[in-house]
Amino acid sequence: MIRKVTTHINQNEGTIFERSRPGREGYKLAALDVEAADLAAIIDSKYLRDDDLAGLPEVSEVDVVRHFTRISTWNYAVDLGMYPLGSCTMKYNPKLNEKVSRFDGFASAHPYTPDEISQGNLKLMKVLEEALSEITGLAAVSLQPAAGAQGEMTGLMVIRKCLETRGNARKIVLVPDSATGTNPASAAICGYQVKTIKSGANGGVDIENLRQIVNEDVAALMLTNPSTLGMFEENIEEVCRILHDAGGFVYMDGANMNALVGVTRPGDLGVDVIHLNLHKTFSTPHGGGGPGAGPIAVTSELEQFLPFPRILEVSDGKGGKLFRVEYNCPQSVGRVRAFFGNFSVLVRALCYIVSLGPDGLREATETAVLNANYIAHHLQSDYEVGFHGKPLHEVIFSDKRQQKFGVHTIDIAKRLIDYGFHPMTVYFPLIVPGAMMIEPTESEGREELDLFIDAMRSIAREAEETPDLVKSAPHNTRIGRLDEAAAARKPILRWKPASAAAGQS
Repeated sequence: MIRKVTTHINQNEGTIFERSRPGREGYKLAALDVEAADLAAIIDSKYLRDDDLAGLPEVSEVDVVRHFTRISTWNYAVDLGMYPLGSCTMKYNPKLNEKVSRFDGFASAHPYTPDEISQGNLKLMKVLEEALSEITGLAAVSLQPAAGAQGEMTGLMVIRKCLETRGNARKIVLVPDSATGTNPASAAICGYQVKTIKSGANGGVDIENLRQIVNEDVAALMLTNPSTLGMFEENIEEVCRILHDAGGFVYMDGANMNALVGVTRPGDLGVDVIHLNLHKTFSTPHGGGGPGAGPIAVTSELEQFLPFPRILEVSDGKGGKLFRVEYNCPQSVGRVRAFFGNFSVLVRALCYIVSLGPDGLREATETAVLNANYIAHHLQSDYEVGFHGKPLHEVIFSDKRQQKFGVHTIDIAKRLIDYGFHPMTVYFPLIVPGAMMIEPTESEGREELDLFIDAMRSIAREAEETPDLVKSAPHNTRIGRLDEAAAARKPILRWKPASAAAGQS
């Protein structure tokens, strides 16, 4: 049965042009008390609208407000409900952090402001570096990378520079088949050949395969931990030992660090470099196209190669301390972006860390892991589990059981929209056919998780009893099932009047 939803507000909203009625207006100006001027005489004609495009909608103020308020609800948001997107960590972001980032001293700061009158902001960045260093168990941090993928690239640039100082930059970077998708691209950009490492039966790195491949040509292994399968790399210390014995480095992709914060530190396990997604793990809203921040943390051996400038704490000559921006870093890989990164993201991250504190950060991690295991436990009888074992922050299911009814992952995802949920990540990781990657994060309470579980169970029953219903979903949206390939290749981006385009938009 198709669930009934409100159609007046969400689904049957016409365009603003369709709401137009002759004579309506959203403003009232006082009577003109000066001589009227001819616009064409004082404005270049190229700035004037053509007559055939001048048909602006005639609507009242209340029409405008209600129209745009209603269509704003078409965009799903984490303030409306759960985002089960795996790997993306789409969690609720505390409004306190948003408020702090808008303080005038932060929001209005200019990057060219002299050090002596930027002490508060420089101290903020230095304290954030120290906090991230403590969280990761690594010696030094650069806040400069703008996002996760740039953090990956910067980390490999640091590794390459260190190897060059040893006399051999080496040729190969190893990437597990369960790694984050941008890892191979980052390695290639830094001039390395990419070689894939197979996953073992439990989703971790195949140790024997790793031993066979590692040699003096291998510069580094890029390891996503927990992996995109949601599994912790149980053999990580052995993995690090194998790379280090061969003179290589271990780069850890910290995209899933929200499963480890406050519980374990990558540096203590032997990791040499890690990037962190501040816009995922530490508060800033994620998924809107930016901004982001992808700081990297490194061992003491690699610190001298970090991007410049660095922020130093120095004596003021009067018994106090000053913060200074240092550009004289002769071994640095150089800048990877202008200035210090996205400063507002750094403010949010430190606010998140300080407001939660060590115990709160650990609790957030434990809650994220608990939530994922709660979903895994309650859906394992309805969907095939991608990899057996205890997941951490996310769980992978597949459409294997539903395929015999002709229902596939994309159908389940589309049908989930009818139940009021944003779809999960689909068809990733690639090593799980028909994958459905679900990450509830620490944001969600049990009530929301139970609603999601109920929706997924209902869809599993529908797939068996009324498969055509699922395969034709969604049913409760303004637009039904799209041809996604055609929509991507031939999008219709311009509205045309009904007389010109049969009302299409």
